[in-house]
Amino acid sequence: MFYLLLSIIFSVLLLTNFRLYPKFGISTFQAIAFNYPICFLTGLALMPEGQSFELNFSENWTFYALILGVGFIITFLLSGFSTQRMGMTATSLANNISLVIPVLCSLLIFKTQGRPFDGLNYLGLALALGAVALSTFKKSNEKVSGKGLDFLLPVAVFLMYGVTNTSINYLNINFIKSADRTVPVTLVMVFGAILAGMIVLVIRVIRGQEKIELKNILASITLGVPNFLSFYFLILALTAYGNSGAFVYPLYNIGVILVSALVAFVFFKEKLTTLNKIGLLLAVAAIGLISWQDIQGLF
Repeated sequence: MFYLLLSIIFSVLLLTNFRLYPKFGISTFQAIAFNYPICFLTGLALMPEGQSFELNFSENWTFYALILGVGFIITFLLSGFSTQRMGMTATSLANNISLVIPVLCSLLIFKTQGRPFDGLNYLGLALALGAVALSTFKKSNEKVSGKGLDFLLPVAVFLMYGVTNTSINYLNINFIKSADRTVPVTLVMVFGAILAGMIVLVIRVIRGQEKIELKNILASITLGVPNFLSFYFLILALTAYGNSGAFVYPLYNIGVILVSALVAFVFFKEKLTTLNKIGLLLAVAAIGLISWQDIQGLF
C-alpha cells in the first residue's frame, strides 16, 4: 500500500503542475515534451547498482516498451484535440472511466487478481466507476466546436488511456520479473516517449505553432521528476499486489481524485458540486470495499 500511496501523491503533484501552468504562461505541450528527458535522468539516478540503460533489440520486450512510450505521446495529443473540440468535461470523463479497461483485462484476460475477489470487492469496483464519473463531472458553459467525426475523440481518449494502462500491466507481468528490473524497463518506455515527443515538437516549431522558451524547459523539471516517480511507484505497487490491475487501478484512480480534490479545495479554493461530493463519498466507500481484506489485516 505504501508504493500505491506514493504513486498517488506524485500523480497529484504532476496534476498540480498543469493547474499552475496557465498562471505562469507555461506551454503545456513544451513542458510535456521536455519532461521526458527529465524523467529519463530521474530514472538513471534511481538505477540499481550494476545495471545500466540499453536498447537491446534481442530482448523481445524492447520494441514493445518503445511503442508504449510513443503511445504516451499519442494519448496526450488525443486528449488535447478532444479537449479543444469536444470540451474538458467529456475528455476528463473519458480519461477517468477508462480504468474499466485494465480492470476487466486484469480479471478476465490476465487473471492476475493477486488474491481471490469476493462479492464486496466486485461491489467496490462498481462503486469506483460511479465515483470516478460523479466526482470528476463539472457542468460547463464551454462551447463545443466539434464537427463531423469529432465526437469520436473522447472515445479515442477512453481507448488509448485504457490500452496504455493495460499494456503497462502486461509489460509488468511478462517482463519485469523482479522489482530491480523496474527502472531499466521503464527507461526504455521513457526513451520511446522522448523520441516521439521531440519529433512532434520539432514539427510544431517548424510550422510556427511553438516557440521554445527557457521557462517551459525549467517547468518541465517540476513535471518530469514526479511524472517518473508516479509511474515507477505504480509499477512497484502492481508488483506488490501480484499484478492485480483490478485491485491497483481503481484504488489509484480514486485515490488521485480524492487527494486532488483536497488540494484543489485547500490551495485553489475550488468548490465541489453536490454530484462531486456524492462521488467522493462513493470513492471512500469503494476504497473500503475493494481493500477490505487489507484494512481488516491492520487490526
